[in-house]
Amino acid sequence: MAQVNILFVEDYNLVLSTVKQLLELEGWAVEICRDGTSALKRLESPQPFDLIVLDSEMIGLHGLDLLRRARSMTHRRRTPVIMFTATECESEAFAAGADAFLKKPSGIRDLIPTVERLLGNADGHFSFNDQQSSQGRN
Repeated sequence: MAQVNILFVEDYNLVLSTVKQLLELEGWAVEICRDGTSALKRLESPQPFDLIVLDSEMIGLHGLDLLRRARSMTHRRRTPVIMFTATECESEAFAAGADAFLKKPSGIRDLIPTVERLLGNADGHFSFNDQQSSQGRN
């Protein structure tokens, strides 16, 4: 199986290191960008990414703007994107082209299954907000 390459865009160091480690424990290669401007440069490059995980509130280019820009790029239109944020912007994220929305902090529990589902090319949008993901869990 080919190496899975993930672009993770996050400006908060604790979240950045935790999520990067979780993804790498699954055997996935993770490239990080700490702001929207550097992430845009990476997205404009021809480097292939199998999946993108991004925050909405970042320095430079806002996550929703970055998502819209990515969807306008021919080589990024079909790349799955997870919006992973504490911001209340679920409907805006889906309207901008997100394939999944996970709310910080509780959404971290659902990150790996969501990545696996998206990499498996399942159809449809996927969302866990704080209320949904806390139901039936300890």
